[in-house]
Amino acid sequence: MEFLNSVFWLLILLGVMIIIHELGHYWAALLCNVKVEQFSLGFGPRLFGFKIGETDFRFSAILFGGYVKMLGQDDLTVDPGTNPDPRSFMNKPRWQRLFIIAAGPAMNIILAVVLLAGLFMYKFPKVMNADGPAVVGHVEKGSPAAQAGVLEGDTILAFDGVKNPTWEDVVVKELTGAGKVFPLEVKRGESTLNLNVTPKTDEKTQVGYAGWREQSEIRIKYILKGFDAEKVGLMPGDVVISVNNVPVRSLTKLVEIVRESNGKAVELIYERANVRNKVGVQPKFNEAEKRWMIGIQLEPKYVVVALGPVEALQQSFKYNLRGATMIFDYLKGVVQMRLSPKQFEGPVGIARMAADAAKEGVGDFVSLMSMVSLNLAIFNLLPIPVLDGGGILVLLVEMVRRRGLSLQLKERVLQVGLAFLLMMVVFVLYNDISKAVTPKG
Repeated sequence: MEFLNSVFWLLILLGVMIIIHELGHYWAALLCNVKVEQFSLGFGPRLFGFKIGETDFRFSAILFGGYVKMLGQDDLTVDPGTNPDPRSFMNKPRWQRLFIIAAGPAMNIILAVVLLAGLFMYKFPKVMNADGPAVVGHVEKGSPAAQAGVLEGDTILAFDGVKNPTWEDVVVKELTGAGKVFPLEVKRGESTLNLNVTPKTDEKTQVGYAGWREQSEIRIKYILKGFDAEKVGLMPGDVVISVNNVPVRSLTKLVEIVRESNGKAVELIYERANVRNKVGVQPKFNEAEKRWMIGIQLEPKYVVVALGPVEALQQSFKYNLRGATMIFDYLKGVVQMRLSPKQFEGPVGIARMAADAAKEGVGDFVSLMSMVSLNLAIFNLLPIPVLDGGGILVLLVEMVRRRGLSLQLKERVLQVGLAFLLMMVVFVLYNDISKAVTPKG
């Protein structure tokens, strides 16, 4: 049942992405007066469909994907003008063909921005002090940040050339910066220090990890069943002040204190409705996580606000730009062999994420849909033959040269591109299955 539920939400998620993407190609083709013969959701044999004008809108047997078939589009290795029909794709000027090819990814980018803007008009989680200075709230022992000499309470004045960064600026670079040396300037008391930190690859997440966390108010997000936190009456929304008289100003500080307790009860001070309370909590060893836990999941304290249309759009642009930057930096790290490609998610992983997001509610599902749409756009824009980015690159080269590439070169490029894409599909599927069958913890 869980498998069918995951497949259902995967089809909903990818179905919207594919339809929007192909509509971009379709509308652009109509604007350029190119005949569109087929608009297919899926590949392979036609299952059913309908015809509007001269276009056959169809559902095909293999639902993962889709395409728009234009007159003359299959003649990519044939000289323009071979097809006498003026509405043939290859008979159109290169700038029009470029416009048609780029319209698909462009629609996915627009969808990502619109979805997130719409969500922010309904609810926008505004983290306290999100735009303030990046103050270090915790440094894990033995971590790259600790080895660099960073201490709790340090204020980051500059990071990798960015002056007065927010913590989000720091995290974006950290996640995609494994093995890269980042210069930073910190303020400690009245002194200013110049340090260098080199994030390492986290074995579990396969992304960059420096071992530091921002300073912020921390509150309880979830209470886990079967642990002492539930028994002593802790509740979601409680703000954690301290554990064993040690102030807790980051998500990982409490985890570290409980881990080092070795099963001894800890004293936790929390705030609820502006009233501070003290409670003793008995840790329990979690075999899956291999650590002592009291049964709470934490999150930074934030307030939920509804943004106006203009501010929602601005925040959506900001979030999507940061997301695109992270994707490109991650791909760069993979190419440079600093990061592992194991972080790539295929159909199995996306199905799991879609089902989990659907359980959390409409907001989480819309947020995931926006993220997947942006990822799909960027993936299609990669300069790989048989993808939109490959077609765009070929047309740009031809526009610069003012003449077409040789048919032999085009054929060779298509063959190499197809082989690369097939290898990538096999790797992603293998990676997906490996994650699904490997026991966690």
